[in-house]
Amino acid sequence: MTEIFTSINSFGLFGMNAYGVSVEIDLSRGIPMFEIVGLPDTAVKESRDRVRSAIKNGGFEFPLGRVVVNLAPADVKKIGSLYDLPLFIGLLYVSGVIERDLSDCAFIGELSLSGEICPASGILPMVMEAKAQGIRSIFVPYANSAEGAVVEGIEVYPVKNITELIDHLKGTKTLPAAQAKPFEAGVADSLLDYSEVKGQAGAKRALEIAAAGGHNVLLIGPPGSGKSMLAKRLPTILPPLTFDEAIETTKIHSIAGALPAGVSLISARPYRHPHHTVSAVALSGGSAYPKPGEISLAHNGVLFLDELPEFTRPAMEVLRQPIEDGCVSISRVNGTYTYPCSVMLVGAMNPCKCGYFGHPTRQCSCSPVSVSKYLSKISGPLLDRLDLHIEVMPVEFEHLSSGQKAECSADIRARVSAARALQVERYKKFGISCNAKITPAMLDEFCIMTPAAKNILKRAFDTMGLSARGYDRILKVARTIADLDRAQKIDTCHIAEAVQYRSLDRKYWAGNAHR
Repeated sequence: MTEIFTSINSFGLFGMNAYGVSVEIDLSRGIPMFEIVGLPDTAVKESRDRVRSAIKNGGFEFPLGRVVVNLAPADVKKIGSLYDLPLFIGLLYVSGVIERDLSDCAFIGELSLSGEICPASGILPMVMEAKAQGIRSIFVPYANSAEGAVVEGIEVYPVKNITELIDHLKGTKTLPAAQAKPFEAGVADSLLDYSEVKGQAGAKRALEIAAAGGHNVLLIGPPGSGKSMLAKRLPTILPPLTFDEAIETTKIHSIAGALPAGVSLISARPYRHPHHTVSAVALSGGSAYPKPGEISLAHNGVLFLDELPEFTRPAMEVLRQPIEDGCVSISRVNGTYTYPCSVMLVGAMNPCKCGYFGHPTRQCSCSPVSVSKYLSKISGPLLDRLDLHIEVMPVEFEHLSSGQKAECSADIRARVSAARALQVERYKKFGISCNAKITPAMLDEFCIMTPAAKNILKRAFDTMGLSARGYDRILKVARTIADLDRAQKIDTCHIAEAVQYRSLDRKYWAGNAHR
C-alpha cells in the first residue's frame, strides 16, 4: 500500500462568521491507528467512533493502516460534530470507494451510527462563506436544506444518509439541489392584535411612538392593568423585516441552533421574553465557546423583560452596554466574539412589591422603605437608557364593558411603517434605520427644533435635572413624533409629548416614599 493523502473542504464558526476548514487525511503503512489533530474538542474526537460505525454499517471497509487526520488551520479550536461527514468522505476517498475530484465540494454534518446525517448549527453562515471561497457544491443535512438554499450562486444538496450521498458522488443517482423559497415578510403572531386591548389609549400611543423610532420602553403599573398584553402585541405593529435584516436574524438563530426545522429565513421580527430567573450569561451570550444570548436572539425585534425588578442585578446591568452599542462582545482566551443585538428593550414592572403604589383606588400595603427598596432594584443608568416611561393604569369599567372595537394592529403598523420609511431614507448614507440609533453628532443636523420647542426643552432640562443622555433621548423621541406627524422640524407639541414620557422616573424614583 502506498501512502495516500486527500483534503476535504468543510467549515467552522467563530462568532457570527464562518471560516474554511480543510479536513486532511493521510493513510500510510504502519500499525493500524486513527488519530485526529488540529485542536479538536471532545465532540470532534468522538467522531472517530461515529465515523467508524457509519462506515461499517454502510457496508464499507474501514481503511487499514495508519490514519492521521488534521483539521486545518491547526491553531483554531474545532468544536462540534459537524466534521463527521467530511471525515467520512475523506476516509472513503483514501479507501478508493470515491474517485471523483472533490476540490470544488464541501461537506457539513453529523453522522449517526447507522449512517443517517443529523442537523447541524450555523449552516447559513457556512454556506455563505463557501460561496465566498468559490465552492461550487456543498452537501448539508436534509433538515438544514431550507436555510442553506437561501444563498444564491452555489449548489446546496440536502442529504438524508450516506447511501444517497455515495450514490450521488459515484454518479449512480443524482441528488436534487435545494431550491430557495421566495422571501415574504410576515407578522410576528397573527393571533394577537391591539384591537383586543380595551382602553389604554395613552399606552398604545406611546408604544406606537416607540415602534416608529425603535425606542426602548418601560411599562409601569399595578397588576392586571395590561402591561404584558400590550408588550406581547408590540411586534404586530413593527414594520416588516427587510431581506437583509432577515438574513442577519436567521444567521444568529442558525448559529445558536434555534432555527426551526424547515425554515429558510425568519420572516417576522423576533420576540423574546426570558423568565426573570435567567442568568446574565444567558442574556448576553457566553460559555467557553460563546453562542448568542437572548439579547442577540432578539436582534431586529423585541426583548421583553416582564417583572423587571425580579431579574438579578447582574442580569439587568449586563444589558447597559449592548443596548447602547447595538452589539455585545464576549472575550475569551481564544478570542473575542461579537454578536449584533439591535433590539427594542421593553421592561414591565409593578411600582412596588404589592403592586398598588400610586393606584387611584387601592391602598398600597408596602412601607415607604419597602417601596424605595423595590424601585431601587432598577439602577439609574439602566433607567436612563429607557427612552419612554409609560404609566399603565387600571382600565375603567366603561372601557372593559364597551363592545366597541379598538384600532387594529394593521392600521397602527401602517403609520409606523410610513414613519420608518422616512427615517430609512433620511439616514441611508449612515447605515442606520431608525431614530433610536442616531448618534449625538447627528442630533444637530436631524433634530432641528423651532425656537419655541427649544425653550420648552430648556425649561424641562433645568427643572427635571436631565442627564446628557436624557436630553439626547428626548430629542430622538421628539424626532419620531414629528415623523409620525410628517413634520420637518420638531415643534412644541412634539417636545412636550416627548418630555412627558421621561417624567415617571421623577414620580416613582424621586421621593418615592411619598404616597
